Amino acid sequence: MAKVIVVLADGFEEIEAVSVIDILRRAEVEVVVAGLRDSLIKGAQGLMIKPDCALESLDGDDFEMIVLPGGTQGARNILNDAVCDRLLRKFAEEDKYIAAICAAPFVLAEKGLLKGCMATSYPGFKDIVEKDAEYQEAIVVVDENIITSRGPATAAEFAFTLVELLVEEDTAEKLREGMLFSYVDDED
Repeated sequence: MAKVIVVLADGFEEIEAVSVIDILRRAEVEVVVAGLRDSLIKGAQGLMIKPDCALESLDGDDFEMIVLPGGTQGARNILNDAVCDRLLRKFAEEDKYIAAICAAPFVLAEKGLLKGCMATSYPGFKDIVEKDAEYQEAIVVVDENIITSRGPATAAEFAFTLVELLVEEDTAEKLREGMLFSYVDDED
């Protein structure tokens, strides 16, 4: 079973974190919600989430992916966290998956992890991301081990893409159908 770390910092974008956690768990991926501290983390819209553990308690060895939800303040908090920096660099060195949505791709750009990659982000962070990356205006961009997405409205598709990479495309499609993200056009 695949294992994923979802990093939460104060100011995280709730829909991006919760959608990823929910959809990955529906796909039977083991998700560990790791906070920058081991106490309640407050999202951008005020939702409080108790992480499973503090990020500093994880070494990353048993995980295939690390996910950074967006939210401007959450991304800035992640950018300035030494433990997250260490894990991101470890995942990059080991060619493990690094996924970021909305504002969070700017964290990867600031750390030099998007050099030569195709990537996307929330439009307000385009200037930062495109300094090192080939910016794409796609919903989700996968470039080898780097996965980026645009923002709150793309959170579910971002999560389904993560399922495709970690489990299989068939599982992602069954989830899309079961959750009514895929539907038949009644006019055909």
